[in-house]
Amino acid sequence: MDARRDVFQAIADPTRRAILGMVASQPQNVNALAEKFDVSRQAISLHVKILHECGLLSIRQQGRERYCEGRLDKLSEVADWIEQYRKFWNSRLDSLEEYLNKIQSKTDKP
Repeated sequence: MDARRDVFQAIADPTRRAILGMVASQPQNVNALAEKFDVSRQAISLHVKILHECGLLSIRQQGRERYCEGRLDKLSEVADWIEQYRKFWNSRLDSLEEYLNKIQSKTDKP
């Protein structure tokens, strides 16, 4: 059975988030990525595979090297999901601010 992967799985791991940050501005080969971490190259290859399966990386072969390029437009799924909660909490905080201002104005009156 194939595991279904999504963007949320990809960003759940700090190593994968770091890899995304590294390939956001320019493609990098897997060896260069692996050198930046204190884990095995195989572990980095697994992270790259997961990012690729989630659609956040494309991998192109150039000679003997595999280059990873960020496809970060899929992160909009995460931004959309977060936006609903940002609106909710902004509304709650606005209500709290109004309430606190109301209480403050009552205590300021002689």
